Amino acid sequence: MSLSVLQAAPRVLLVTGGHNYDNSFHSLFDDTVDVKSNPKAFDTDMRRNYDVLVLYDMATDLTDKQKTNLMNFAEAGKGILIMHHAICSYNDWAWYRELVGGVYLLKSSTYKHDVDMDVKVVAKHAVTAGLHDMKIHDETYHGMWISPDSKVLLRTDNPLSDGPLAWISAYSKSRVVYVQLGHGKEAHRDAGYRQLIKNALAWCAGS
Repeated sequence: MSLSVLQAAPRVLLVTGGHNYDNSFHSLFDDTVDVKSNPKAFDTDMRRNYDVLVLYDMATDLTDKQKTNLMNFAEAGKGILIMHHAICSYNDWAWYRELVGGVYLLKSSTYKHDVDMDVKVVAKHAVTAGLHDMKIHDETYHGMWISPDSKVLLRTDNPLSDGPLAWISAYSKSRVVYVQLGHGKEAHRDAGYRQLIKNALAWCAGS
């Protein structure tokens, strides 16, 4: 059986770039997923060709045209899965902060690699369907701004973390999920994490 977690047929664009990552990340997706690097991924209107946008990139700015293409995709009701370090992008862009439902502040937030943490499922949702509390070896973020309007799905009590690990953004024009977990191969190969990403993709696609 394939390791791929993506079984449905939504048209998915995965955006990478700006941050190193383990190649194990790509095992989360099958070969129908298009992969493009930031910022070129946003050079054209994505609405006709894709149903779901997956952001696993990290950047500080886009041109006005690239910003418009990203905004148009979101405002068209398309699904967006924002993963791990993509919360660090565009610290000065208020719209993106609203889209994600949080922001890692480059000047003050902190991170810690190789942390063992307990993960608790704290909300019933299609994204958490079939998931149970688990332990995972991953990276923590601390000192972020997280919107009080975000619907938290997963949480940890590890003191190196802010607590929330996955949430549904309050952004009302499209289905947006943020998953903070996913730094390295230990997470990418974890069965619970893989189920989480499978669920998130399906929900973002409207399944």
